[in-house]
Amino acid sequence: MAAARIPAVLALCCTLAACGFHLRGEASYAFTSIYVNAPGAPALAAELERALAATGSARVVHVAKDAQVVLDIPSVADDKEVLSLSGAGGVREYQLTKRVDFRLHDPDGGPWLPPGEITLRRSYSFSESEVLAREAQEERLLKEMQTDAVQQLVRRLQAARKPA
Repeated sequence: MAAARIPAVLALCCTLAACGFHLRGEASYAFTSIYVNAPGAPALAAELERALAATGSARVVHVAKDAQVVLDIPSVADDKEVLSLSGAGGVREYQLTKRVDFRLHDPDGGPWLPPGEITLRRSYSFSESEVLAREAQEERLLKEMQTDAVQQLVRRLQAARKPA
């Protein structure tokens, strides 16, 4: 029985290796230190600083003049709009949107990345009889969207290069 499992495990390992799957390792950046400037989004900034400190080769500093690069996040906007209505005119679905604008530059203003925007969308169904549950779902979706935005920022920072 155990002898039959060995080829199956080897086949599974080869399949995973062939598809390009690999664990997310440490991120490498072209810069050694970063300052996160997000005055309008302290929760996003804190999560981003934790992610950068935990996964990358750059250290997070708390003073802009000590950093090799500055990540400006001038705006983070959450929006909620009606996605569909019922036959009686009641709301059936909402769509949540999170927009994060960012700019990476050195202390002198030289761009390391062009200004960018991360836009995330999630939809959820709504029922008048489950208002409290839907509010909790909306909060959870917004938190997940923030985490997704942070992960996308971390990946985009890996593409940053020193201006020529």
